[in-house]
Amino acid sequence: MRMMQAGAILSLLALTLGATAQAEEAAVPAAQTTASKDALDVELNALVPSQKGCMMTFVARNGMAVPVTKISFELAFFNQKNAVDRITVLDFRDLPVGKVRVRQFDMPGVQCDSVSRIIVNDTPVCDGPAAGECMGKLTTRSQLSVPFEG
Repeated sequence: MRMMQAGAILSLLALTLGATAQAEEAAVPAAQTTASKDALDVELNALVPSQKGCMMTFVARNGMAVPVTKISFELAFFNQKNAVDRITVLDFRDLPVGKVRVRQFDMPGVQCDSVSRIIVNDTPVCDGPAAGECMGKLTTRSQLSVPFEG
């Protein structure tokens, strides 16, 4: 009898875990579709110390009507004194319509904990959309306490 109860409990546990896993999987596409329609969404997702300096992770989604075949962002990094520490251009490569892309950049000589905010100055390269459309449709957000502004 106890063997049957244990089997029933294990079956119920397996069903519960399976339902939880399916709910988590379903939540991922839903989150991706919440990105702005007709916008170029870029999120600062992580800053992690690396051997060179700071590994920066961005998540980008092209919600515009046309694919971006090549794009780069000119970013200004501010330090803890709110002074511009450096300006650099990062190549995000291509951003197909409706797709989410993760891009990582290892920034030599940057201490992650000294970055107080990041601003997108410009999109010096934006192939595909009309001139100025990438910067005009850019929306930014941050998953961190470090502000990321467009």
